[in-house]
Amino acid sequence: MIRLSVNVNKVATLRNSRGGREPRVLDAVAACLAAGAGGITVHPRADRRHITPEDVREIAGALASRRPSIEYNIEGDPRPDLLALVLEVGPDQCTLVPVAPGEITSQAGWSAGPEAERLPAVIHKLKSNGIRVSLFVEPRADAVQLASSLGADRVELYTEPFARAFERGAEEARRSFELYMEAARQARALGLGVNAGHDLDLNNLMLFRELPHLDEVSIGHAIISRALFAGLERVVREYLAVLRAGLGVNV
Repeated sequence: MIRLSVNVNKVATLRNSRGGREPRVLDAVAACLAAGAGGITVHPRADRRHITPEDVREIAGALASRRPSIEYNIEGDPRPDLLALVLEVGPDQCTLVPVAPGEITSQAGWSAGPEAERLPAVIHKLKSNGIRVSLFVEPRADAVQLASSLGADRVELYTEPFARAFERGAEEARRSFELYMEAARQARALGLGVNAGHDLDLNNLMLFRELPHLDEVSIGHAIISRALFAGLERVVREYLAVLRAGLGVNV
């Protein structure tokens, strides 16, 4: 089955807007696991606007007895303090994401250039410490090939372009989805696992779950937004139901 890794950043954003401890990120983690989520994702940014290093450590402690059946995924740019934190905590997966100055959320995948040239040493260090490495890339042949050449274990396909195409109607959604299918098949041919994330929701996931070779989806904003009205455990169960309904097409 496709693993659902729930990104709990937005819970920390709400907490930080007021100060103190509420809502507690660990309570959100517990609700996600109670509903059957197979993983937890965090993205600790340099400005600490949501998840903090303390959160990362506390979540690691909460998941320690549940791993490896429950996976811990830490994503972010390969800055020294983040890499030190990842090596300290030892998650199952580290998803490396390029970060643009001032961005609100991730807005592009890795491409060839000076920043990518730093990645082989980073990837080697993480993998030598038993951490699976995924690279956030766009659904293009050159981007998937880049991830393979740099030594990554997986790609995480950046799905915002698909989400926007889905909003414009079925024809554009299917045209966009074909690009992702090509990228997923190429990744598999190169020996890479396939993850996906960014703006996936209950509606567009009905199509995206058909992606060949899809190992994991990481979803945060849409889950937490709906959970404000429906409850977090219920919403996680809804997403899992969508993924389970797609069993048999993930070949």
